[in-house]
Amino acid sequence: MVASTVSAGRTIAQISGFRMIDVLVLYYSRHGSTAAMARQIARGVEAVTGVQARLRTVPPVSAETEAVAAAVPEDGAVYATSADLRECAGLLLGSPTRFGNMAAPLKYFLDGTSDLWLSGALVGKPAAVFTSTGSLHGGQETTLLTMMMPLLHHGMLLVGLPYSEPRLSATESGGTPYGASHVAGTGAKPRALSKDEIELCQALGRRVAVAAVKLAA
Repeated sequence: MVASTVSAGRTIAQISGFRMIDVLVLYYSRHGSTAAMARQIARGVEAVTGVQARLRTVPPVSAETEAVAAAVPEDGAVYATSADLRECAGLLLGSPTRFGNMAAPLKYFLDGTSDLWLSGALVGKPAAVFTSTGSLHGGQETTLLTMMMPLLHHGMLLVGLPYSEPRLSATESGGTPYGASHVAGTGAKPRALSKDEIELCQALGRRVAVAAVKLAA
């Protein structure tokens, strides 16, 4: 892992005393684009000394009310539980856009976190959001902004992407100050993440991880 420098010339490792903390990367992905973003964000998280990424997803929502999702998915990340949120020192939340909002499976999961809200388990923890859309103007910014609403209700501290990140001004695809984004295209095969999108995903992961370490200290 790469030691990040903070104020007074001290490293993250020195501040944290080498105590590992977890940052949760929680997402829903239908065709793989948001999952690809989540993996790049996790790389950014783990570039900060003393932090490890906990990659989790949520099960799909079925129109059949009697349908029950398997406890463990056949492939990909493990399904999240409320314990993952309670134990994390920071959160990165990702979803494809659905008419300018997050996808139903992620919303359904968040709707079941009232116990964490009542106990204040997430208050003061840093959080950020990311999304993938089929088109360049397919609702990226509204999706990111509406994803922030439940996090604000939980008392989390929102982290964005400032324009001090050079790729934010250079990108010709995804990338917003509200969070990382990706333009997947509308063809049968999703478009791969661009170099700018990859670097902005990693930058967002690093920013949340650094904030988590500072707050934990």
